[in-house]
Amino acid sequence: MKAEIPPPWLVDGRRRRLLRAGAALAVLPWPFASARAANWPARPIRIIAAQAPGSSNDSTARAFAEYFTSVLKVPVVVENKPGGVGMIAAETVARSEPDGYTLLFTLHSQLAQAPVLLRKPPIDPSRDLVPIAAVSTGVGVMVANKNLPANNFKEVLALSRKRPVSVGNYGVGSGWQLMVAQLKKETGAQLDIINYKGTGAMMGDLLAGHIDVGAGSLLGMSGGLQSGGLKPILIISGPRSDRLPGIPTWADEGFNSPVFRNLTECNMLLGPAGLPPEIGARLAELVTKSITESEQVKMVRQQLGSQDTPLTGDALRQFIGRVWPTYQAATKAIGLTLQ
Repeated sequence: MKAEIPPPWLVDGRRRRLLRAGAALAVLPWPFASARAANWPARPIRIIAAQAPGSSNDSTARAFAEYFTSVLKVPVVVENKPGGVGMIAAETVARSEPDGYTLLFTLHSQLAQAPVLLRKPPIDPSRDLVPIAAVSTGVGVMVANKNLPANNFKEVLALSRKRPVSVGNYGVGSGWQLMVAQLKKETGAQLDIINYKGTGAMMGDLLAGHIDVGAGSLLGMSGGLQSGGLKPILIISGPRSDRLPGIPTWADEGFNSPVFRNLTECNMLLGPAGLPPEIGARLAELVTKSITESEQVKMVRQQLGSQDTPLTGDALRQFIGRVWPTYQAATKAIGLTLQ
């Protein structure tokens, strides 16, 4: 029987180290675990990406795979398994051998929300997966159709008091959806959420004027912004960007509740529970080095507007401990559940 162990970011110091040691001993004999780590990698590695090809998740995963391949001298391939609020990919990895050859790369928000968003989640992300590293998805931006009679955030709110404003949402349960719900609660704005299966479908309707506003990564919105079909309204995630001069953040507009402060999106690299710590540490080191050593990683980060240092170790555990409860509380607050 697998030991019941609290998530590693909820315990600290000496107790956490003891629990890790106990978990490793419970899963497999320690000499075998050490030997497995010492011989890793000896064959190709799979990174299971939880989002579709062409997404920022996919682009970042492929950039890392290229760098890992060059350093580790074994093929590192990306397989896309989108759907199920990220749980198709997450379950694939959680059920795999904890040997460092099958890894998950997903939006951390989906792992945070699964226990409250899904009636019967197939896994418990906090117990069945081990976080290795997290990288920012960069600047998130709220945009509007070019013909909307509102050119900044205050004008969008003013318009919403006169008539409903339709809001495109790239995925049910997204941080953006939770922010919109909180904004309605705090301001009384008439904001009607329209759910889509991905950014591409939402962008099509937004550019055509079928909906008023939407949001996504700077990379995802860049085509519409560059063509003039969309106009930037607000930075919803990340700091002010020199690529969006003059565009304010939530804090700039006076919105400082936890939903607006803490719902930062990032892509997270994880392994199955029982992953040898040495392998996890080596992967975390590679992620950190990649942002200065890989031209492909640098290019993707530049496109995303990402300047943050990857999170690993204690910083990553603290991030999860702060942000995941905010996602879960906000999801519960609006009564959002999926079958």
